[in-house]
Amino acid sequence: MSKERAKELAIELASEISKDIKHEVKKLGKKTFQLGGVHPEANKFAHSADVETFPLPDQAVVYMTQHLGAPATPIVKKGDKVKVGQLIGEAQTFMCANIHAPISGTVNRVDMIADISGYKKPAVIIDREGDEWDESIDTTPDIIRDIKLSKEEIIARMKSCGIVGLGGACFPTHIKYMLKPEQKCEYLIVNAAECEPYISTDNRVILERTEQCMIGIEAALIASGAPKAIIGIENNKPEAIAALVEMSKKFTNIEVQPLKMKYPQGAEKQLIKAITGRSVPNGALPISVGCIVNNITTMYVLYQAVQKNKPIVQAYTTVSGKSIPKEQCKIFRLRLGTSIRDVLNAVGIPEDTGKIISGGPMMGKAIANLDAYISKGMGSLLFMNEKESLRGETRPCLRCGKCVSACPMGLQPYMLHALSDLKRYEDCEHYGIMNCIECGCCSFSCPSFRPLVDMIRVGKAKTGAMIRARNAAK
Repeated sequence: MSKERAKELAIELASEISKDIKHEVKKLGKKTFQLGGVHPEANKFAHSADVETFPLPDQAVVYMTQHLGAPATPIVKKGDKVKVGQLIGEAQTFMCANIHAPISGTVNRVDMIADISGYKKPAVIIDREGDEWDESIDTTPDIIRDIKLSKEEIIARMKSCGIVGLGGACFPTHIKYMLKPEQKCEYLIVNAAECEPYISTDNRVILERTEQCMIGIEAALIASGAPKAIIGIENNKPEAIAALVEMSKKFTNIEVQPLKMKYPQGAEKQLIKAITGRSVPNGALPISVGCIVNNITTMYVLYQAVQKNKPIVQAYTTVSGKSIPKEQCKIFRLRLGTSIRDVLNAVGIPEDTGKIISGGPMMGKAIANLDAYISKGMGSLLFMNEKESLRGETRPCLRCGKCVSACPMGLQPYMLHALSDLKRYEDCEHYGIMNCIECGCCSFSCPSFRPLVDMIRVGKAKTGAMIRARNAAK
């Protein structure tokens, strides 16, 4: 059977399944978190775009800071030969993740290279010579169903393969599963909400790698000790829901839970509340209410790590925007270290571009340096036109309370903004600034265009530093 015909049949099957469960999705897809939230335009222009493999870079610039925590320590030097998947950056502290070579060739140098923020970070630069993979990695397309590793071996594989959360935070995944004796995981929550506007990466990974995602979830279940996994997915993805529901028939301990469209549905605490009804206390982690949360694309790379011994050497990235023709909105499979400028040029940078964002419009970061390189958590590159990217003129607070109503954490953003501006960090702590998840709902809802989340983010950083200094003094 030709590739084209196989694709047609898959689309037909997904369409039929989608029709069968349409009623169920409507009925079940009303679950959500209760407090706050907003409804930005979805703008999922790349929802139907097949994942395309981007050409290999002639030179890869591989940052040692592709995760939350301390930089990995380079263990290669100029002139060394490396293969794809070979360890080049070692995690030598607790909060860190391994980094592996995304291409094969010769190490050009180890240097400090500017990232998207413009700040220089340690990096290994590799000149490509072919595409030779490390012998320990299974590069065949065969899907391996049976998991032969133990709980401890799966966690060790997470660590050795540099698995991090691909929902945006890039938290080293193995740390979530290193539970204390008194901690027990009752639910593994798989985050497939993808509630940020424009981004369609998880949606396409689900559709094109459904079984691998499920096997990855099964591996995570073994690692967590949880009896069951629940996939939370917003109901604007009927084809992905259909594919997951159909595949879940082969996995008795995995359930699919459609959810109402609402931002920030994909935030950990909000997702747990929507699915289990449990509330994570302020300052606590999901495991405090018996949950571990991981992104669905993280489950796919976990499958590759556990069943193929394959580390993260590539990123799945949505490239989208209102000024790009819909057919040019793409989802690329990119080797880490690929030039961002090359990716943008492949799509074509619109003339009216005012800003380019890494991530979504709500929580993403504006790219200050286009001469930076793709890293693990870069799930989206978004073109914002000049009109979208301009802030409205900041006006005095109207005391309307919309920011309070929108805050999913029950905070008072107007108050935190004022206290941060006045540098009253003790008061910031008192009013709960450290509980802010920086989702941007407050700024989105403000009719006076006040930069609420920007100032709160500054205040949160300063308050956090103050708390750490106080604890160190004790």
